[in-house]
Amino acid sequence: MDRDAVVSPRAVEALIAEGQTIVIYDGYILRLDSWLTAHPGGRMAIMHMVGKDATDEMNVSHSARTLKTMKAFRIGLKPSGPWTNMTAPIRGGVFRKHNETDTDADLAVVDATSLASLSSGESDAESGIESGTDCFSDTESTVDSILAVDPIEPIERNNAAAVQSAPAVRRRKAARVDAEPPSAEVATENARMAREEYINMAVRQGIEKDILEYPPLEDAVQQEIVRKFRVLHQQVYDDGYYDCRYLEYGKEAVRYSMLFAMFFVALRYEWYMTSAAFLGLFWHQIMFTAHDAGHRAITHNFVFDTLVGLFIADFCCGLSIGWWKSSHNVHHLITNHPEHDPDIQNVPIFATCPSFFKSIRSTYYDGFVFYWDAVADFMVPFQKYSYYPIMGVARFNLYLLSWLHVLSSKASSLGGSKAWWIRPTEMACMACYWFLFGYCLVWRTLPTWTIRIAFVLVSHIITMPLHVQITLSHWGMSTSELSEVESFPQRQLRTTMDVDCPAWFDFVHGGLQFQAVHHLFPRVPRHNLRKLQALVKDFCNETGIKYSIYNFTDGNVKVLSRLEEVSEQLRMMASCQKYMAETGESGLH
Repeated sequence: MDRDAVVSPRAVEALIAEGQTIVIYDGYILRLDSWLTAHPGGRMAIMHMVGKDATDEMNVSHSARTLKTMKAFRIGLKPSGPWTNMTAPIRGGVFRKHNETDTDADLAVVDATSLASLSSGESDAESGIESGTDCFSDTESTVDSILAVDPIEPIERNNAAAVQSAPAVRRRKAARVDAEPPSAEVATENARMAREEYINMAVRQGIEKDILEYPPLEDAVQQEIVRKFRVLHQQVYDDGYYDCRYLEYGKEAVRYSMLFAMFFVALRYEWYMTSAAFLGLFWHQIMFTAHDAGHRAITHNFVFDTLVGLFIADFCCGLSIGWWKSSHNVHHLITNHPEHDPDIQNVPIFATCPSFFKSIRSTYYDGFVFYWDAVADFMVPFQKYSYYPIMGVARFNLYLLSWLHVLSSKASSLGGSKAWWIRPTEMACMACYWFLFGYCLVWRTLPTWTIRIAFVLVSHIITMPLHVQITLSHWGMSTSELSEVESFPQRQLRTTMDVDCPAWFDFVHGGLQFQAVHHLFPRVPRHNLRKLQALVKDFCNETGIKYSIYNFTDGNVKVLSRLEEVSEQLRMMASCQKYMAETGESGLH
C-alpha cells in the first residue's frame, strides 16, 4: 500500500477498535504496536497517546535521532486541517470497528481493502518524515459541553452508577414523606447517592475554576497556543538550551564527593548520627543528577545516560531508575489526573482531590483500585499534619516500589528489545546497594541495635526535603480533566508550578524548582532551566496562560491548604451523607 495515502479519522478509529496502537505525529499516522514492548519509557506512555496528535509530547520527550526512527512505523498521512483528538481506550474512549454502513465519505480515500492492508501490512522503514502539519482537537468539546451537565449528574466519564442514581434521587425527593423517617436500607441508599452527588459537585467546581482562569477551550485558541509553543521549542533548540554544561556537573561531582567523604570520616570517628546526616545529604543531592539522566538530559545518549542513572539511583541509592522512568513518563503526559498519574495516587494516606472519595481505578497499576475505606476516612482528615512526617519516611516506600518493578512484567517486557540489559543490571546494582548499606554498614559496622535504628532513620529523614520538593510542584495545582482539545503546554502549566529562589540556592532544589519549565522541556539540562524560565514567562504572557510561581514557603502553604481543603470536603461530604440518610435531601441546594 502507498504509505503516502490519506487515512481518514473513521479509518483510524476502526484500526484502534481492532486493538491497534495508532498515534498521529507531525501529520503522519503511526502504528506503534511493535514498539509497545520495546519502548524504554514504558508502554503506558504510548497507550495514553492512542488516537491523539502527540506531536508536541513526542518532540519534547525524544531526541531528533529517535524521532527519525518513527518513519518505520508510518502507515499513512492524516487528512489536511485540524485533527480531532480521540480519547484513548485506556482513558475510557469507545471505538467502532469498520462496518458495512461506513460510506466512502467516512473512509475518505481509504476503502475496505486498504483498511485490511493497514491492519496486516508492513510499515515502510524507508519512508521519510515531513514536518509542518498541525493537528488539533475538534471544537465540539468546548467549555459549554463540559459544563452543560445537570448538577446532580457526574462530570467525569465512566461513572455509570452515579448516572443511574440521579433519577432515583429526584424521585426520592418528590416522594419523601417528612413525617416518616426512612428505613435503614433507604437511609443507606440515600447516603450513597448524597456521596456521589457531592463528589460530582466538587469536581465540577474545580473544572469551572480552571475554565475561568485559563484560555478558552476553543479550537482556534488552542491551535494558536500550540503554534506559539512550537516556535518557542525551535528557539530552545536554536539558542542551545539542549546543550549540556558539563562543567556544572563537574562541580556537582565535587559536592557529592565531599558529602560522601564527610560521611565516611564521621563514621571512622564513630560520630554515627553525624555520619548518617551526611549520608542522607549525599543521597539527597546525587538523586538530582539521576533525574537528569532519566530524562536523557545529560548527554542525550540513551546508553550512557541510562548507565549514569543506574549507577546513581540503583547502586548508590538502592532505587530503581527503571521504575522511576516508567511512572515518571506517564506523570509527564497525564499530569495530576487522578486515574492515570501514579504520582498523586496515594490513598489511603493522602488525597489531593475529591475524585478519590469514590475510589479510583488506576490505569498505571493495571486496574488496581485505590478503595476509599475506613483507613482513608481516618487518615485524610489529618493529612495536613501527617504530610511532613510521612515525607520523612517516604524513601522506604520507594525501596518497595523499586523491587516490585524490577520483579514485574513491566521490567521484564524490555527483554526482547535493545534495552534487555537494564533489568539484570538494575537487580545487580540494587543487590550491591543492600549488601554495602544493609550488611556491611548497618549490620557489621554499627555497634548496637539502638544506633542501627537511629542511623537508618536519621539518614532517611534527612532526604525529606527531596520528597517535599517532588510533591510541592503538583499537589497544590489543578487535578481537573478539561477536554481533549486542551493543548499540551496549557495542561502542563495548569497542573504544575515553579518555586522561586535566588540563583545561589539552586543547588539545594536541584532544578526541581523549575518544574513548570521542566514539564514543557523535560530533556533540557537543569543548569539551563533558569535562563529558559524567562522565555517561558514571555510565552505565558503572549498566550494568556497563567504561570504559577511561589517562593518555597508560599508553595508549602499552598500544598498544605490543598490538603486541608480536601479534608474539609471530606467532612462536608460526611455531613451531607448523614443529612440525606435522615431526610432524603442532600442539603447541597
